[in-house]
Amino acid sequence: MKRLMMAVLLTAVGMLLYVAALGKEVRRMETLNISSPAFGQGEAIPARYTCDGNHTSPALVIGKAPPAAKTLALIMDDPDAPVGTWVHWVVWNIPAQTRDIPESGLPPQAVQGKNSWPRTGYGGPCPPSGTHRYFFKVYALDSTLHLGAATTKADLERAMEGHILAKGELMGTYKRR
Repeated sequence: MKRLMMAVLLTAVGMLLYVAALGKEVRRMETLNISSPAFGQGEAIPARYTCDGNHTSPALVIGKAPPAAKTLALIMDDPDAPVGTWVHWVVWNIPAQTRDIPESGLPPQAVQGKNSWPRTGYGGPCPPSGTHRYFFKVYALDSTLHLGAATTKADLERAMEGHILAKGELMGTYKRR
């Protein structure tokens, strides 16, 4: 038991020394609220925002970002897709003071990347069968990202590493008519 406790203690000390050696600050992730007037947490996404409608992006409401935030990023994906997580929307460089993203719109500074179709912009839910979950994830970042229009979710996630101050998530569901 003493050996186990000593091993745990040494591992913790080692991690602290490693982080200090890298010069990186360890910070606690804050929560960033995200909601939509179109649907609530865990509720069905209305058809107008899907392939059964006209692929219009829903309005989103974002809580206040931390003071050090410079921009926001947004990822919408479906982890229930049969081929693995399907990406519906990738957006970055949304001004940090943004509180409302209008239906079918974005602030002019925002940049959109490639979804899984692969097209630039929003692609609504379109599950091949059953009910799928769709996650709208918003991130407050301490920097502006310099990425091209061919940027994918994986590219964006790599670029955000070490820059995320807060994160929020809204989940809606959809089943084809």
